[in-house]
This record gives sequence, structure tokens and C-alpha cells, in this order.
Amino acid sequence: MRFNTLQEFWDFKNSLKDSESETTILVCGGPGCLARGSRDIYQALQQEKEKHPEVSLNIELKIKETGCHGLCQKGPLVVIMPEKLFYTEARPQDAKRIIEDTVLKGQIIDELLYRSPDGKVYTTFDEIPFYKHQTRIALRNVGNIDPEDITDYIKKGGYTALALVLKEFSPEQVIQAIEKSGLRGRGGGGFPTGKKWRYCREAEGDTRYIICNGDEGDPGAFMDRSIMEGDPHSVIEGMVIGAYAVGSPQGYIYVREEYPIAVRRLRKAIDDAEKHGFLGDNILGTGFSFNIKIKRGGGAFVCGESTALMKSIEGNIGEPRAKYIHSVERGLYNQPTVLNNVETWCNVPVIITRGWEWFAEIGTDKSKGTKAFSLVGKAVNTGLIEVPMGTPLKKIIYQIGGGIAGKKKFKAVQTGGPSGGCLPEEKLALPVDYEKLTQAGSMMGSGGLIVMDERTCMVDVARYFLKFLMDESCGKCVPCREGLLQMFQLIDSITKGKGKMEYLDTIETLGWAMKEGCLCGLGKSAPNPVLSTIRYFKEEYLAHIQAKRCPAGVCAELTAFYIDPELCKACGACIKACPAESITTQEDFCVIDDSKCTKCGTCYDVCRFGAVKVK
Repeated sequence: MRFNTLQEFWDFKNSLKDSESETTILVCGGPGCLARGSRDIYQALQQEKEKHPEVSLNIELKIKETGCHGLCQKGPLVVIMPEKLFYTEARPQDAKRIIEDTVLKGQIIDELLYRSPDGKVYTTFDEIPFYKHQTRIALRNVGNIDPEDITDYIKKGGYTALALVLKEFSPEQVIQAIEKSGLRGRGGGGFPTGKKWRYCREAEGDTRYIICNGDEGDPGAFMDRSIMEGDPHSVIEGMVIGAYAVGSPQGYIYVREEYPIAVRRLRKAIDDAEKHGFLGDNILGTGFSFNIKIKRGGGAFVCGESTALMKSIEGNIGEPRAKYIHSVERGLYNQPTVLNNVETWCNVPVIITRGWEWFAEIGTDKSKGTKAFSLVGKAVNTGLIEVPMGTPLKKIIYQIGGGIAGKKKFKAVQTGGPSGGCLPEEKLALPVDYEKLTQAGSMMGSGGLIVMDERTCMVDVARYFLKFLMDESCGKCVPCREGLLQMFQLIDSITKGKGKMEYLDTIETLGWAMKEGCLCGLGKSAPNPVLSTIRYFKEEYLAHIQAKRCPAGVCAELTAFYIDPELCKACGACIKACPAESITTQEDFCVIDDSKCTKCGTCYDVCRFGAVKVK
């Protein structure tokens, strides 16, 4: 149905039945759970529901496939509402018990409940430390609604902000609300969102454009992807409000080619929004018109940079341009343009409905609100999280992330994706905000958090990210094109035992030259992984260069493993795990044949007694 007036929308919204008390099964449809078979679980639950007609007679049961629930480590995840029962690692064969025992009889299936590493069992998701210490604003609907059902979004307050804006706000008042909220761009730069909107509205031009940057290219990052897949209407609603504020008739959502589910759900959301009167001509009968098109990116990392992205939309090669030309004045098609990322846009509706004062009270003095992160690497609980700005890294890693997996020691955390820095243990008290991370030699970036343990070689980490950035550089400017290549060659030599002490000075000189001379943010931030690891983990570089050894046992040319006879229990775990069959038993302990060993470190990782050592 199409809402031709604001009143028609309000009447429809008020007629919707409160769904908070309905029995609902939420099946996680995030990429991690889908890979583990959550779609089969969803279908099995639907089939079981049909086998039990008494369900429909006695209970109004709904089964929804949602976006990512967050705790990817324990998927597939199933949540039963309103009780908030949280089942982990569910399988299709569990569907029968979930319907018959939990839904019909109210019985809890103990073996499906979440168990922490210390053995504690949790019944509801809000008790679990992973969720308990989060504050979800951008992710408020992700995992809670059917992303392909616009009515489900409206039930959760969707499009209320748009209706309020069109009824009660002038464009100036919208911009003022966003300015006062303190919302900053969540794509990495942290530029004040309201200020960007104001500059665009005041700029001279024939037309104005709105762009959503969904080109999330950081390895291990999936925040924007999860929002587009799990709550696409919040992005659309934010963009329409932004378009009203700056006076734009046309918007674009730029999505990576690798995100087919996000593209499909965004397309459906756009179609549904048009059919219901939230997009297109004469929105909700107010005379305001705005349209959105989807543009698919080819997967070039550099197209995450705003000007390169705009070039790509125009059909040109995705290359950045000089920063003194501001996109709010001359952006897409050389017209005033507002570009914000997915997370920024989906914060806009909630700021309108709950008030800028509420949002501004969350976070720090200069970094307001919350930030979504993908917590990956060596943490016990990996997945999608959201915390208030200013939350210490230690709380994120140890309370939400559950500490370091495998009882290993923490070594470093990288923030900000491949262009971010690696921070050591003494920086764990650092509050997460734009300024503090930058001062420490890292950055907020789009929100990737990679946790590393003692088995991580920091020199090899720098090498890995340099290789990634070197491959993804557009090559337009000399400092980036040549600087990355030269730094990579020097770091690569160090990992192979061919490094010299003077290399470190050369690497740092190259890094600072790139920060000053590169054209865009990719090149300017590319040295961060190298400079931060030299700053905080210089002893590892010295071990590689002077002692010709890799303390973490990662760099093959500088590594050798041996088994301590006094600690070895001859349990055979290393023998079974070794892919090269280089380990045998000698008397009552195991030994490694160096001539066969591939230096993979599997024996080190599986040994429960600490008997495997790095020479």
C-alpha cells in the first residue's frame, strides 16, 4: 500500500499490533551463520511449524530469518522471543525440539545454551558478557527484524523519523540537529556530519547528490555489510532525511560486488520504500521527491576513498583527486555532494526520533555516540559489536571478546583496518575515539579490530598489510606507488633474514614521506602498520635483523621448532596434527625431523603442555 499523506502513514503505524509479546523465532542469516547452515535451520523450523497445527491454534508463532546476531563464533544462532532464549550452534535436527519442547512446552534445551570458556551457562542473550557490555544504536535492528519485510521495520519505529522531519522540521533544523548531536563520519575520517551537510546545502550548483559508501574493503571488516543485509531500510531512511536537509533529488548506494545479499536486500528495500511512498516523487504527499540507485563496485579497495568512489559511479577509473577540491562543493558530476558511509546514515533516524541531546550524551567530548566494530582474530568471542565511543580497548577485548583464545597471551590489536596501527598491551587502557587512536599511531578507520596473540609476528603483520595496500594502490601518485613497493621490499627482506639495521631508518623515512606526499587517505595512512610496529615492537625487528630469528615462529627462514623432552608427555597430538609427518616418538618423548619440517607451527599450537619450543 502507498501512503499518499503523512496522516495515512501515522494511521497505519498506529494500527500495527505490538509485536513485543509475540512468540518469535529469530534465525541468524548473517554470512557466518549462513555458511554453517542457518538457512537449513530456518527451513526446518518452518516445516516443523506446519507439522504442528496446535502451534497456530495456541500460539501466534513467527519465524524470521534476520541479519547478523553478532556472536559469529557460536553460530548458527537461534533466539526465541520474548523470552530472549539464546541457542548456539543449532542444527536442522534441533528444529523439532525447539518447536515441541521450547515453543509448545516452555522447556529450555540445555545443550544449546551458550557456555563461556569458564563453563558458565547463560540462558538469555542479554546475560552474556558479549551482549551485556554493548550499546546498540547503528545495529539496533540488525538481528531483530526480517530485513525484507518493510512492515517489520515500521513496527520498530522505522520511517517515523522521516515522517517527523517532513511534518515538523525545516532543512535548517535537520542540519542543526545533526550538528548538535556531534555525529561524525563513521567511514574513518571522522568529519562532522552536520557540517558536511551544511557546506553542501550552501554550495553553488545545479543539483546536489547524496551517496552512501557501502564499499567496505578492509580485510576482516563486515559492519556495513551486516547493516545493509540486516537493516537496509535504516540506511534508506537516513539518506532520505539527508536529501531533504541538503535539497537533493538523487542518491546512490555504492556496494561492493562481493556483497550479493546486501545488494538483493537493498534493491527490495528500495522497491518497497517506493511502493509505500517513502521514496520517489511526492514523498508522503509533501511535495519532496528523492530517488536512490544502486551502483556496484568491482572490489577495488581505493574506491572506498570518496573521490575515487565518485569517479567509479561516473563510469571512470576509480582514482582519487587532490583534497583541496571539496566534494561538498564539486563532487559527483562536479556538483555539490554529501557522501557518508552506511553506519553514519543509519544513525540519522534515531538521532531525529530520540533527540540530539540523547545522542550527544553518549561517548566522549569529541567523539559522540557509539561505534560498530568487527572483532576478529584471536579473541574467544569474535563477531559484530557496537560500543559507546570512549570504551577502553581492554573492555572490548576481555569483557566483550572474552579474552584471548587458547589461553595464549595477548600481543597486539590492530585498529582501523589495513591502514591502521598495531597497539601493544600497555595501550589497552586507551579509550576508543578518533583523537586518542590517532595520537597512539593508529586510527579509527571503518571499525575493524584484529586481536593478535603471542604467535603473531609483528614484522610479518606489517609485511602482510603492505602487500595488500601495494596491490590495491591505484598507482596514480608516486609517493604511494613507489613508497609502498620500496617499503615492502625492505620488510620482506627482513622476514627472510636478509635485513640490515639501516633498513629501519629507511623504512621510517619512506613512511613519513608518504604521509606528507600521498594524494589520498589510502597512501597517507598506508605506513601506519609499519610505523606502529617499529614504534611498539622494535625488539622483534632487531631479533629478525641481528639474531636472524623470528621470536613468534612465523617467518619460515628464521624459525625452527624443537620439543623439550622434559615437558613432552608423548601424547601424540603433534604427530597427528603435523601435515609433513615430520614428528616421531623417541623413547618417551617426541622429536621433530628438521629436514621434513615445513615450519608451519601446527605442533606448537596443538601441544597442551608447552613442550614445543621455538629455537
